[in-house]
Amino acid sequence: MNFKNMIDRIRLFFLDEQDLRQALFDILGFYPHDIKYYKLALMHKSASKRNDKGRPLNNERLEFLGDAILDAVVGDIVYRHFAGKREGFLTNTRSKLVQRDTLNRLAQEMGLTQLITSSDHSKSHNSYMGGNAFEALVGAIYLDRGYDACMRFMQKRILAQLINIDKVAYKEVNFKSKLLEWTQKNRVRMEFKQLSQSKDQNGSPVFEHQVVIEGVEGCTGRGYSKKESQQQASKETLQRLRREPQFIDAVFAAKTERTKMEEEPVAVAPSVEKLEREELDFIIEQVHDELAATAVADDQPTADRQPTANRQPSTSRQPSTPPRTAAAATDDDDADEFSLDDIKATPDEQSREDIIAAAEAAAFAGAE
Repeated sequence: MNFKNMIDRIRLFFLDEQDLRQALFDILGFYPHDIKYYKLALMHKSASKRNDKGRPLNNERLEFLGDAILDAVVGDIVYRHFAGKREGFLTNTRSKLVQRDTLNRLAQEMGLTQLITSSDHSKSHNSYMGGNAFEALVGAIYLDRGYDACMRFMQKRILAQLINIDKVAYKEVNFKSKLLEWTQKNRVRMEFKQLSQSKDQNGSPVFEHQVVIEGVEGCTGRGYSKKESQQQASKETLQRLRREPQFIDAVFAAKTERTKMEEEPVAVAPSVEKLEREELDFIIEQVHDELAATAVADDQPTADRQPTANRQPSTSRQPSTPPRTAAAATDDDDADEFSLDDIKATPDEQSREDIIAAAEAAAFAGAE
């Protein structure tokens, strides 16, 4: 199918070609030489037609071409504008200028989005339709007027009127902080794992880090500092979290498994009865019988305290043990050294002072 027939098919989507030319002039700053490229650039695949060979006619091929031309043009502009800046800075600035979000915003501000031909369903569900059309438009300019026209369009219409290149270059979005904020809100664990540290051809250090969320490997980033590489890794991971539902599912599945393991009891709860027995482990059970026997013996007279097996028959009674005096006290009396059993109140109730005085007198008498 030749270009004339293709133009005829495309013309069906625009009722007034003159209005389209005027709209393109307002956007580009010049009138198209060959409008067929621009009509094709504004045709989304959802509204594409097929040529005689069955091939679809839409802006996808021009989008591919425009993407390459845009990288070259913006790279040229950034290189000349920021003299002396190193490669990492230039690459980062170019990426900000040609990323899908930036191009989508440009298409909206320029009025390019309103010129796109597509199905209503695609317009409501394709958030990057404008950015894709912008790339296709650059491809159309290249085919219609050449590389220099693309350069003038970007310099005079985009960077001079719509984008402050210095503000874009030096504005730093803290992607690491945004990612940390997201993980904290969702109560998931995250860490940065350093994969490598090397040097480039100029001897400058180059770092590579990877984001790991709940043990699930995220994206990696490279930079001339740890901060720069972590920022890049965080940016790529944020984009992946937005675009890959299966990645989010894997992260939260890992979180569920971890929290499940943490919540499981590490041991069987101890028995209350066992705890109560252990609380009384200071009681020496093996001498319990001896204590009982001693208690019984204490209630008997002194002469009868001998064990039953050693006691003599009543027909041969042993002489009574003479009463012990303080002078005849043995070491067995040490246990009663501070006993106050022999201090008794008189028939008349004594005062506290009298009781203390009597106790002191008894103590001194025992010491003599």
